[in-house]
Amino acid sequence: MKIEVWSDIMCPFCYIGKQHLEMALEQFSEAEVIDVEWKSFQLDPLIPRHPDYKNTYQYLAERKGMGYDEARQMTAGVAQAGAQAGVTLDFERAIVANSFNAHRLVHLAQTKGLGSELKTALFRAHFTDGQDINDRETLIGLAKAVGLDEAATVTVLDSDLYADDVAKDIREANDIGVRGVPFFVFNRKYAISGAQPPQAFLQTLEKSVAEWRTENPKASLTVTKGPSCGPDGACD
Repeated sequence: MKIEVWSDIMCPFCYIGKQHLEMALEQFSEAEVIDVEWKSFQLDPLIPRHPDYKNTYQYLAERKGMGYDEARQMTAGVAQAGAQAGVTLDFERAIVANSFNAHRLVHLAQTKGLGSELKTALFRAHFTDGQDINDRETLIGLAKAVGLDEAATVTVLDSDLYADDVAKDIREANDIGVRGVPFFVFNRKYAISGAQPPQAFLQTLEKSVAEWRTENPKASLTVTKGPSCGPDGACD
């Protein structure tokens, strides 16, 4: 069963929400049937694609017309929520950067079954390690670290590959009424908006998979046994 997640790497609640979903999946007895698909979303697509190296406090102060200390106070509770979810949100180190190219690489990663791994690596690089997630060498390094082929990564970054996919995700978000992220859609029937507690994800998982099972029942086979070999090498 598919869970589609619209999120932006620049969004701290998207990082927290990913953690909460994964906590719920660890408790869910049928986690093996879940396919998580990461959908692109940009909270601020107008952030320059060339680096200006502002941290989150500077960015918020300028965008919202507030003081630096006020921006720091505004994010204090978010950092605490991150700590409770097991992630470090270091807003003083976090470099505000355009996330478009990072989203393109997530699309590449999903073709190799590594979407969740790269998404986590990008979140950690941005919020914890203070890396520029629009820097070419940083993106190549993160992609290699999760198992993506370097040549394939470079090909994406040196082209417009997956740009249309990113744009399509953003249009689709608008079509289904996504006004903020993270936004989780379960089997196109139920949705969770925001970084809700793991229990909320678990309850929605249980309900949506139970309904999905009516159309996708487990195989129940009557087996006639004969000589065979098992994965442990034993044959009888």
